[in-house]
Amino acid sequence: MSTPAPSLEELLRQAWERRAPLREDPRTTAYRLVNGEPDGLPDVTVDVFERVHVMSLYQDFSPAQELALLDAAEVAWAPHSLYLKRRPKEARHLANVAKEQLAPEVAARGESVESLVALENGLRFLIRPGQGLSVGLYLDMRDTRAWLAGEVRGRTVLNLFSYTCGFGVAATAGGAKRVLNVDASRRVLDWGEENARLNGQPVDRYDYVAGDVFDWLGRLARKGESFDVVVVDPPSFATTRTSRFSAAKDYASLAEACARVVAPGGRLVACSNLATLAPRRFETLVAEGVARAGRKGRGVHGLGPSPVDFPESPEHPAALKVRVLELS
Repeated sequence: MSTPAPSLEELLRQAWERRAPLREDPRTTAYRLVNGEPDGLPDVTVDVFERVHVMSLYQDFSPAQELALLDAAEVAWAPHSLYLKRRPKEARHLANVAKEQLAPEVAARGESVESLVALENGLRFLIRPGQGLSVGLYLDMRDTRAWLAGEVRGRTVLNLFSYTCGFGVAATAGGAKRVLNVDASRRVLDWGEENARLNGQPVDRYDYVAGDVFDWLGRLARKGESFDVVVVDPPSFATTRTSRFSAAKDYASLAEACARVVAPGGRLVACSNLATLAPRRFETLVAEGVARAGRKGRGVHGLGPSPVDFPESPEHPAALKVRVLELS
């Protein structure tokens, strides 16, 4: 006689138990609670930030299916606040025209929260759960930020596609001599400055640069500036006024531009979260770009999301790929 499939509530409770090491860590209050198929819930993720839960749906669920998921989450976890984000494949095209449909500003369940502070390895980050599809911190980078903090004392760091400057905060906490953050959006850079202040870190506006990353890499190279560590974490697809970027097509060009501003003996930390970009292909693109810049790269480290809250399976490997190269 076959065992009945677990109910939604049972699956959610099991996911909760798997995260016990993180739930019991007082220095970290931001982690992924459900990671899709490996947790038995295809196309569903749930991230926790202190007392707020953010549920993301990666396919078009019916209203009844959404309701069932929200009800089950209330029963399993009794969250203080539960926000819903709808992320169908076309969401990146719709985000500007249907934001309220994709990412309602008010909580789907519980009390709406304008902002809160969550902890990651003892560092404080400002989270805005109702502001769009991205709420302030990408949790799969937690282990990479922790690694970076341990590697940069006395070094200079360039943080590209910096978003709210999570890598910048971690690098400064780790004793970096200087961190330059570059992103196309002044809004998220201002958010990054708030994160720095939350951690008692000094803020120099010149180190939070709004502009096209390729443009700034060219400027820095022409001025002869270089950095001991260059962290590049681009979106899978991006469009600015001056350029379009696709990780699958353009990563080699990006790696080439980055390699030109890595100091001799410095490190390039190349990241991609594009699930359809195979790890080996990603490594090939990075190596190709480094070689085009006339540099020699030696792989020194590979990183990814924590297996505690980002479990994977052979059918659903981790999307995040992080490769650290030392350049001579």
